[in-house]
Amino acid sequence: MNNELVNIIFGLKVRQARTAAGLTLSDLAAASELSPSYMTEIEKGRKYPRTDKILRMAEALNIPYDDLVSIRLGPTLSHLETALNSPLIQGFPFDEFDLDISNLVDMLTRAPAKASALLHAMLEIGRQYDLREEHFFWAMLRSFQEIHDNYFPELEEAAADFAQASNLSGHLPVTLEMLQTILEQKFNYVLDDTMLAANPDLVGYRSVFIQKKRPRLLINNRLRPNQIKFLLAREIGYQCLGLKERSHMSSPDRVQSFRQVHNDFQASYFGGALLIPKQEVLADIETLFNSQSWQPQLLLHMLQRYDITPEMLLYRFSELIPQFFGLKLHFLRVHRAGDRYKLIKRLNMNRLPIPSGLSLDEHYCRRWLTARLLRDMDEQGGVAAFRDRPLVGVQMSEFLNTRERFLCLGFARPLVLSPHIASSVIVGFREEPDMGNIIRFLDDPAVPAIVINETCERCPLTAEECKVRAAEPTVLKLEQTKQARRDALQKLMAQFQG
Repeated sequence: MNNELVNIIFGLKVRQARTAAGLTLSDLAAASELSPSYMTEIEKGRKYPRTDKILRMAEALNIPYDDLVSIRLGPTLSHLETALNSPLIQGFPFDEFDLDISNLVDMLTRAPAKASALLHAMLEIGRQYDLREEHFFWAMLRSFQEIHDNYFPELEEAAADFAQASNLSGHLPVTLEMLQTILEQKFNYVLDDTMLAANPDLVGYRSVFIQKKRPRLLINNRLRPNQIKFLLAREIGYQCLGLKERSHMSSPDRVQSFRQVHNDFQASYFGGALLIPKQEVLADIETLFNSQSWQPQLLLHMLQRYDITPEMLLYRFSELIPQFFGLKLHFLRVHRAGDRYKLIKRLNMNRLPIPSGLSLDEHYCRRWLTARLLRDMDEQGGVAAFRDRPLVGVQMSEFLNTRERFLCLGFARPLVLSPHIASSVIVGFREEPDMGNIIRFLDDPAVPAIVINETCERCPLTAEECKVRAAEPTVLKLEQTKQARRDALQKLMAQFQG
């Protein structure tokens, strides 16, 4: 148990004992010959007093010294101790949210028994749904990105400065050879593009990093060249930013801490900014938005200009458009294998009602652009027809119940390492009163307007109204049955009132 946790537990026990003794903080401070401010620091877990001070506190509280300094909490607080000692709390990035762990302690110690029960319930829910620490770390990262509009000037500046110093500025696209040269000559890397693809057990990894005196990066040569470019640019990000705690695989099997997740994010952000320079792509986005009609070739031109993947381009949109065009957006990536859809990646800066049933194995609304693009791909030759070019699309999505509208645009294509899996990626902009002044093609008749919902199980549209329904509205019918019972019960109770 680390010293910080020992301080926290001691502070909890002092506050609990003081409250049980009916003493105010000032009373205990005076009886222990300590200042109230110092006593506050003790109870918040920021200070651990010397032995003589603890003896005076124990005497004032009328409890044995050994009980006060024991690191074991009472039965009612046992779950609180477990939670505080969990990797989740120990790895929580309090500093990233301008918090201190003492803020958490202060909140918990106001009602420690209830807080202990609450934390225990949360941990049990996590176990029941097989939620591991990395799920929470990734959720923390998304929250961190969203509260900053996913824009980080220090990373933009670091990428721009490195590009300038490495003579990459003004070279579009940044080539694979340029990045290889930088990693090998400047950072002394050994690059290997044969080992992963040759090993059947490792062929699913995009890259593997091995820390040695000369860092070694194993690259899967089955990837597209522009995907390899991103891996190299991200690797430069780790080195340039001095990020030591990191994942060693492109898709880590386990996550050890939030710091690892955050460092991986920073390196990826740096890599995207290096390949897609801010000023150049802002001008391209402005050209796209100023078009009086929907021009999909402008998006395709950006892919060619920067030699990047659709996901890289739209994720770069998520970093720059909220900051420089004032539009909140969401970013979604969905995979489909057979008839099953899975939400792989999301960023939600405009309060989009993400389908709540996805985690409950409900069926994603097939009218969303993410699903429609995948269906269109089937109708236009299947995944094989789009191995060398993505399908691009647009739609105005309107939620059935709330009538909220989102202009969405995106791409679809098969995965390289798993070609039987189709993938779509979109960004969507919440319609605001002045959005037409920013996106000129907003009212273009060529942009289809489609009513959407969350999941099929919750949707009231009939089979005649929705030709792509994938499941019956079981959740909706259950709610309607419950509501009918509540209404009947209310009428019954009314008969006996008055």
